[in-house]
Amino acid sequence: MCPPPTWSSQRASEVPGSVFSLMDAAKSRARAAGLGIIDLSIGSSDLAPPPEVLEELRAATHDPATYRYPLFSDTAPLRAAAAAYLARRFGVEVDPGTEVLPLIGAQEGLAHLLLAVTDPGDTLLLPDPGYPPYLGAAALAGVNVVRVPLRPERGFLPDLDAVPAGVRPRALLLNYPNNPTSAVADLAFFRRAAAWCRARGTLLIHDHPYAELTFGEYRAPSALQAGMEGVIELHSLSKTHHMGGFRVGFAAGDAGAVAALARVKGAVDFHPYLGIQRAAALALGLPEEVGRRGAAVFEARRDALMPELRALGWEVQTPQASMYAWARVPGLRDSVAYAVRAAEVTGVALSPGRAFGEAGEGFVRFALVQPPGVLREAARRLGGMRDESLRPGTAQRSSA
Repeated sequence: MCPPPTWSSQRASEVPGSVFSLMDAAKSRARAAGLGIIDLSIGSSDLAPPPEVLEELRAATHDPATYRYPLFSDTAPLRAAAAAYLARRFGVEVDPGTEVLPLIGAQEGLAHLLLAVTDPGDTLLLPDPGYPPYLGAAALAGVNVVRVPLRPERGFLPDLDAVPAGVRPRALLLNYPNNPTSAVADLAFFRRAAAWCRARGTLLIHDHPYAELTFGEYRAPSALQAGMEGVIELHSLSKTHHMGGFRVGFAAGDAGAVAALARVKGAVDFHPYLGIQRAAALALGLPEEVGRRGAAVFEARRDALMPELRALGWEVQTPQASMYAWARVPGLRDSVAYAVRAAEVTGVALSPGRAFGEAGEGFVRFALVQPPGVLREAARRLGGMRDESLRPGTAQRSSA
């Protein structure tokens, strides 16, 4: 008899596993032990979308015209709203017909974009540390990944001049404001990065989900301000408009890259539900102060947590943007073991730095998805861990 077939494809088997399954198990053990869980491991906004956005969606669900498959022509209002947003916010003029495409979330958009603009065996430059699904998207596309370290002494910006001369990247993926480090980049950096890419025939992909989640006077620039040629940017309404479950965003930039992405998406999906498109279009047109109110909530949470972490002796820069705090735990050599142990002992769930790449070792990431008082309580619990629990290597070493 023939042995039973293995149904996993090679590309599926090469998608890396997630360390967060270890964290889920640790949280389950903590619950079984009677601990109250403070989950700061997942970067999902706990705020509600603007009420006018919800009302737009509610009304759309009663409109039979929204029930059919959405065609490309049906996305025109959302594409126009995205183009208007880019012009108003960044001073970037795009053609909504050829340079904007709706996405079912930026994560979906990136996976399909890599299928659209790379061939198996091409080289993709990825940040280290970086958002873990980047590696999964790269594996599905069959590209070779070269990790570009993001180091604290450089403000967690990549040193592109340090990329070996023999590396010929098809694409470079950047993400500022950054997940997990919360680092920010100015327009001068994007201009240098775009020039570096154009000199090598490399597509610059900028993942920009935290564009409006900025604090104080800081406002994040767009990579598109460095020019449209060879640049494509992915926007999401998940963070800035608190619409993560809606799964909606858009890509904008180089017309050739957008057209390639549209061809791939045309083979595998339609577009977001028309009611969600209407809600997203309305959200993109809201006054800036609506988004600033949500950002102010995360800024207050940041301000509550920073002194608590510093009181523990941890090294952390005050974020100017995003919804994370990226903290170095002095002497820590196994962030995965530490995060698992912290969840088991204190009920506080964090993201271990090594889950984001080897350059993330020694760090942990806090998602600012709880009120200030809860964040302070989380820091107090972590500070109360027994000394032996804090020492590197005391928990069984795990791999990401």
